[in-house]
Amino acid sequence: MPTGAGKSLCYQLPAMLLDGPVLVVSPLIALMDDQCAKLEEAGVQAVALHSHRSAEDIDAALAAIDSGSVRLVYCTPERLGQAEFVERLRRARVSLFVVDEAHCIVQWGHDFRPAYLELRAAAESLGKPPMLALTATADTDAMREIMERLGIPRDGCLQTGAFRPNLRLGVEVVGSEKDRMAKLLAFVRDTAGCGIVYTATVRAAEEVVHALRDAGEDAGLYHGRLSAHERRAAQDAFMAGERRVMVATNAFGLGVDKPDIRFVVHAQMPGSPAAYYQEAGRAGRDGEPAECRLFFVQRDRAVQQFFLASAPAQVQDLARLQDALVEPPEGGWSAPALQQHLGWAAARLRALLAPLRRAELVRGTASALRWTGTAPLSPEALAALASTQDAHHAAQQAALEQMTAYALSGGCRWQMLRQALQSDGHPEPCGQCDNCLRIAAAQAAAAPSPQAGPPSPPSSGAQTIALPTPGHRAKVPRYGVGEVLAADSLSITLRFPDGSERSFQPQFVRAARARGSRGAAVSA
Repeated sequence: MPTGAGKSLCYQLPAMLLDGPVLVVSPLIALMDDQCAKLEEAGVQAVALHSHRSAEDIDAALAAIDSGSVRLVYCTPERLGQAEFVERLRRARVSLFVVDEAHCIVQWGHDFRPAYLELRAAAESLGKPPMLALTATADTDAMREIMERLGIPRDGCLQTGAFRPNLRLGVEVVGSEKDRMAKLLAFVRDTAGCGIVYTATVRAAEEVVHALRDAGEDAGLYHGRLSAHERRAAQDAFMAGERRVMVATNAFGLGVDKPDIRFVVHAQMPGSPAAYYQEAGRAGRDGEPAECRLFFVQRDRAVQQFFLASAPAQVQDLARLQDALVEPPEGGWSAPALQQHLGWAAARLRALLAPLRRAELVRGTASALRWTGTAPLSPEALAALASTQDAHHAAQQAALEQMTAYALSGGCRWQMLRQALQSDGHPEPCGQCDNCLRIAAAQAAAAPSPQAGPPSPPSSGAQTIALPTPGHRAKVPRYGVGEVLAADSLSITLRFPDGSERSFQPQFVRAARARGSRGAAVSA
């Protein structure tokens, strides 16, 4: 369901009607605390168990579970690795097992959390209560994997689409960091209400918040390198309306329910349409109009490419890792000890453990890893595992290309997002994004008035753009050369050698003329 559509109600309402407590597995401490606070205000007893709670709070929460007075129990997936906690929940007879933000199950890379792969086993330990998984950002392949890993049947999927008509999408392509900052400051200054400014890096977040404060804006800062106390204080101030603007990396916002956010600005491009939709979707949860603006500089793609860069899973490395895990030392392996034994960086070890974990050959936490396979894999089986990681990396690369195409597109923004998320079969143009409005304005200006005479020829001072004609070849930076399918002054559609078709604004397209080819000139 779309962001802000009421997914939380899908388990909060049943919690009032079912006999046992509802267990909600959530990825973020701030999200759990936010939901618990709102439930308590509504008179519904809920508890959250996580590492930021005091020992006294944890004891009180466990006692409430034992007494049967709690309707909802929130925890991280890692806590379900504690046998004593699972046994306590089993005695409480959990009535519904909920996985919130379920796309976390299929995430790879630096934010991959192995505990998500063991949720089905935890549910089985609790007596197999009904399972509910919720997300706003899962394409067909992701949904299939989520359902498979959680044991949800094929007919147990509900999809309502991603379109939110109150969100006005727009992109401004700028030539330099200086221009981007100037446009960003002007946009925030001229847009009423509170909002979020997202950046891809901590350094950029700090630069933006300083620039906003120097310009007189009341801006807060949130990123993963701040202490838990600093993050909590920043979030509380923003949620309470004491700060108009929050500048943040993607560490902020997952599930945060502030209905009156009037704008979400991306000062740097995120790495995928799903990430953009998740972050932009924090605007306008009250149903009122909200602005979602991306300020794009070409180097944004290189920043995201850096995040994706990782060495492929070589079969010989997987074999070394497997050998170590199959025959551990006395006391077993911790991740740091295994890292030292193999001579690898921590990131390299995580990357190579990921396919083994996903194949359910390795389980445990960083402090205690264990091999769960029945026998060592053959070289052929290891090669197949390596290929799955390569395929996922290729999918991430394709998502980055989709996001870059979104930034440069001359077509409907919502149409591109919905197609990328595979949320609708054949989405129609939204009629309200910057490109739809630009196309409508140009068409209205070009339409002859009933009283008007024949159109005047372009003035000698008019700017002209040479458009490649259909059937010829044209080039787009980063995408290469494709065949022109359609071209006018508003957008140019190309088909590339891989079969994909993309529309771009004319200023991003250059004719790749063969000998004797011709172009058409139009008035800009």
